[in-house]
This record gives sequence, structure tokens and C-alpha cells, in this order.
Amino acid sequence: MAFEHKPGSFSLFKNDKQGNEKRPDYTGDGMSLDGKHIKVSAWLKDGAKGKFMSCKFEEKTAGEPMKNAPAQHPADQEIPF
Repeated sequence: MAFEHKPGSFSLFKNDKQGNEKRPDYTGDGMSLDGKHIKVSAWLKDGAKGKFMSCKFEEKTAGEPMKNAPAQHPADQEIPF
């Protein structure tokens, strides 16, 4: 069985910015409170009270794969017989 987020949760992973400083420092996937798959982006910022993360999430479009979902183990796949 593949990993599935629970409603209201997400995972973030360090992003390869490939030299573009406008790209998010972290990206990931999750599920909104109403059960829709979402993409999550986060940028590390410096503020008056210290470092913080500025985050954004948006709904995934139909057919868009989960970026950072763990690969499915062969034993978890259905056997066709």
C-alpha cells in the first residue's frame, strides 16, 4: 500500500533550487482538511523576531503525481490472478 496523507497533514522535503533563489526552499504534498490533494511550498525568511517559514499550498490538478511519495514496494502491488 502506498503512503497516503491524512486530512490536514503534509510532508516537506528540501528543494533543489537549481540556482533560482525565487524557488521554494522546501516542497511537498499533503491533503487539505476536506480531503483534496495539495502541493505545499515553503520559503525560509528572516524577520524581526528571527527566522520563519512562509508557506503556500494549492490544490493539485487532476493526474498530477505525488512528487515525494515513497516508491511502492513490489510486494504491495496487486498480483494479477
